[in-house]
Amino acid sequence: MSKRVLWSAATLLVMVGGLGGFLAARGSRPTPPPAPAAARLQDPLLAPRTRGSPTAPITILEVADFQCPACRMFWAETMPALQREYVDAGKVKVMFVNLPLVQIHKNAAAAHEFAMCAAVQDHFWAVHDMLYDQQSVWAQLDDPSAYFYSVANATGMNHDSLDACISSGRVRSLIQQEAENVVNAGVRSTPSFVIEGGLLSGAVPMETLRPILDSIYTAKTGNR
Repeated sequence: MSKRVLWSAATLLVMVGGLGGFLAARGSRPTPPPAPAAARLQDPLLAPRTRGSPTAPITILEVADFQCPACRMFWAETMPALQREYVDAGKVKVMFVNLPLVQIHKNAAAAHEFAMCAAVQDHFWAVHDMLYDQQSVWAQLDDPSAYFYSVANATGMNHDSLDACISSGRVRSLIQQEAENVVNAGVRSTPSFVIEGGLLSGAVPMETLRPILDSIYTAKTGNR
């Protein structure tokens, strides 16, 4: 792979300053100042929504909305190759970050709350995949609750624990805080990806991601 190809791919990333820790992004256009260190999100549900080896040298924060068609496109068209070539190979870990666009997606808030309650039971990724796979089914429902409970049945979730999680509102608050932190950090659309200090937006194809990840991996490990 030529240096010219690597450089061209790298320019697709908008380099961003750090919030550090879990959220690290500041957009290229004027944005609100980043949150102070004391306000950074401490999330006990981070591990259940992270896929890949904890020691993977590259971290991707996937900022997404379950009702977003472009997010579904990334899941369907790019994620399988990303999983196979980089996550399963121990090169990359992917962390899901909540940004439900509630102003335009009427069922996004409920979907994210359901998925985070699934994370409490360590069923996040199974629910994540079913929500994207069946997005057209639940996205326009007046009340998606019955559909979500059918997903809970299909993935083996405990109904009593799910009811308690939703009624407590604790994951709802976590999602809201996380979304606010993401927006304050400069992310403005879904899907967006924070990759080792760079911000990439849109349902990027694997042809775009591959040279970027290969370049970062070589720089961090010395391997190809």
